[in-house]
Amino acid sequence: MPLPKLAIPEYEMELPVTGTKLSYRPFLVKEEKLLYLAMESQDDKQMIKAVKTIIKNCTSLKGKVEDLATFEIEYIFLRIRSKAVGEVSEFTILAPDDEKTKVEIKIPLEEVQVQIPDDHTKEITLAEGVGVIMKYPSLDVFISQNMSETPGLEDVFKLAASCIEQVFDKDEVYDDFTPKEALDFLENLNSDQFGKIQAFFETMPKLSHTIPVYNPKTKVTSDLVLEGLASFFE
Repeated sequence: MPLPKLAIPEYEMELPVTGTKLSYRPFLVKEEKLLYLAMESQDDKQMIKAVKTIIKNCTSLKGKVEDLATFEIEYIFLRIRSKAVGEVSEFTILAPDDEKTKVEIKIPLEEVQVQIPDDHTKEITLAEGVGVIMKYPSLDVFISQNMSETPGLEDVFKLAASCIEQVFDKDEVYDDFTPKEALDFLENLNSDQFGKIQAFFETMPKLSHTIPVYNPKTKVTSDLVLEGLASFFE
């Protein structure tokens, strides 16, 4: 006789930027085991694979996880993890003002959001009537371009080229081009024009949260900015 299955709660979330609505559930022991095994391996690719598998299993996402922007993957996983393990993350840090004193902090994970700078835009005007529409790099793109290490100039150009969704002028929209054609297009920009492309990446949305940290030794309260998924766990 098969054993009974326990009811699993479901929740709703809305993705930042796109506003896409998803239902999700906490990860189960089998998925937590997958995550711990990946963490023990200390292999970034195994970790990313585990996170993507958990997102596929635990959400109603219809498209490919690989198509999600990095900040979307981080946001979804944080929500899943908070319902599975606990909605408050507690760990020890060094106080920002002296970088010596150990301080315990608590972060309500439900309050952590993706921050979108006011000056961020996907549509970039390069010259009168000419511009590009950018798309956000996926986690897979970052891996393939070795962005986990200090990127070289060639890596920067390849990443930027891979994120061009459309090029437009006064007469036409171009959305069917090869990676080489995108790269050639970028290499023919002047410094100011390419700087606008760089600004797209510099102002990209990111998982970020600011908390006040009180140092009991110096009596100073400092703001600590946490960015990226790994910052919210011990």
